Formats: sequence, structure tokens, C-alpha cells
Amino acid sequence: MTDASKTVAFIGIGKMGLPMSVLVAKAGYAVTAFDQSAARLNEARAQGISTAASLAGAVNGKAAVVTSLPDDAALRAVLLGATGLIGAMAPGVVLIETSTVSAEASAEVDAAAQARGVLYLRAPVSGNASIVHTGALTCFVSGPKDAFESTKPLFASFTRAQTYLGPGEEARYAKLAVNLMIAVSAAMMAESLALARKGGIAWQDILKVLDDSAVASPMVKYKTAPLRTRDFESTFSCKQMAKDLDLILGAGHAVGVPLQLAAQVRETYGSLVAQGDAETDFIATVKHLERLSGLGEPKL
Repeated sequence: MTDASKTVAFIGIGKMGLPMSVLVAKAGYAVTAFDQSAARLNEARAQGISTAASLAGAVNGKAAVVTSLPDDAALRAVLLGATGLIGAMAPGVVLIETSTVSAEASAEVDAAAQARGVLYLRAPVSGNASIVHTGALTCFVSGPKDAFESTKPLFASFTRAQTYLGPGEEARYAKLAVNLMIAVSAAMMAESLALARKGGIAWQDILKVLDDSAVASPMVKYKTAPLRTRDFESTFSCKQMAKDLDLILGAGHAVGVPLQLAAQVRETYGSLVAQGDAETDFIATVKHLERLSGLGEPKL
């Protein structure tokens, strides 16, 4: 018989949610998944995950519910309202929301959760679909600290590190702050690489220079590897980065922080989407600068 405290529902089992649910199941939790996509439910069953036919069926009797949703609109649609997830949850259940969403939408979820007696943890994950199956994601957590302490083993089953930041929306701001630096870093790398190529430096040589320099952050090394072979297959797309930059700019406007670099980089990603690179990896900033600079494909 399964320990009741080790029962988990996963709502949203796409590129991130499904591999996370598989890791949780491997750690000994009884997992039930729900998604509006029949194809995703089939994929979950193929990987040994139990599925439910409805939100209510998925969360019934569960000690914790984990959600992985694409944006604010999906968050509101799935969690709020008369037929929403929170209304189907029992008081005292822990809701762990792992998406990148706005603090405003998250605060609406918090209000509904408090009214229901649901313990709401904001827990956006950091990492992408190419590493999630390894358990190497990290996450930022805010919300009721007791709920976080009680679910640490669950978090440890699908993330390698968790940083608790406070009782409110702190985790939302942390995720947006990190993604702002990733976006600006991608734009910065693009300009550096184009300048180096115009200066006559071979493609592999400038990538090695970056890797061996003071700017060789984990982010830089993470992207020089696929750039060596001009691999732009998406780990996180230009369209997704544009969406996150909209969230970042909205947050800056809301709290009175001028985000000039974020605004400029948002226009770069808008250009990439317009040029047909919506689903290309966000490091396609490199291709954008090459086009602007009159550079063709480098010799590999």
C-alpha cells in the first residue's frame, strides 16, 4: 500500500513536466498525470506513468500537486475558476507550480489557494528540456516555508538544488532575473562572435578564446559547445525567450526598474521570430548578428 504522503499529481506533462514526473515516479512516489493533450497522456503511459481523465481525478487523494504550464493564460485557465485545479484540491494539499509566469498571475493563484486552504509553493525550475531527465534542474522556491520543508524530498527527486527565497512571489522575480541575464548574454555573445569574425578570426578559434577567457561562464560554455557545429536545435526557443522578456519587462514596469538592455534584446528576439526563427534555439542571436553584419556561414 502506497504511503499517502508519497502520492503526487502532475498537471501538464510536456517537454518539462513528463520527464520530471518520470523522475518523481522513479524516486518511489505514486504519480498520476493529467494533460489536455491525448498524445501527451499516451506518452506518459508509455513511460509507466498512471494518467487520469480529468483534473479532479488526477488530484483526488494526492498529498502534493505539481504543475508545469506554458504561460500566464494557461496558469489562470488550469488553476483558477469554478472548474479549476485549486477548487478540486483538498485543504492542506501542497501545490508546487514550476512554470515561468508573472508575479501578477502568481498572486492571483495565491489568493485562490489561500481561500481554499491549499499550500502554494512558487517553484520555477531553471534548466531546459535537454537536461531535465538527468535531474540536473535547479529551482527557486517561495511560499509557506513549512510546506517547503515538508516537500524537500519530493523536490530532491527532480531537482539537484532548491533555494528558498521567502513567503511571497520572490521565486518569480528570481526566475525572471536569471532569464534576463541569459537573454542579454545571448545577445552579447552574438555581437562578440560577429566582431571577431569580421576581424579575421576563425570560427573555432574565437569559440576557444571565449571558453578560455574571463567571460567563460557556465552560460557561455553551455552555448559554445553547440555553436562549434552550428547546432541551433532548440533547447529553449526564440519564441519562448521573447515571452519571458515580455514578463521581465512587465515586472520591471510594475516595480519601477528601468530594464533598458531587456527592452533592446526583446526587439532582437522579435526580429528573429519575424524572420522565421521562432522555434530555433535562443542562441540564434548569433545568426541574427551575422545577417546584420553581412556574414555568411563560417568554415567549421
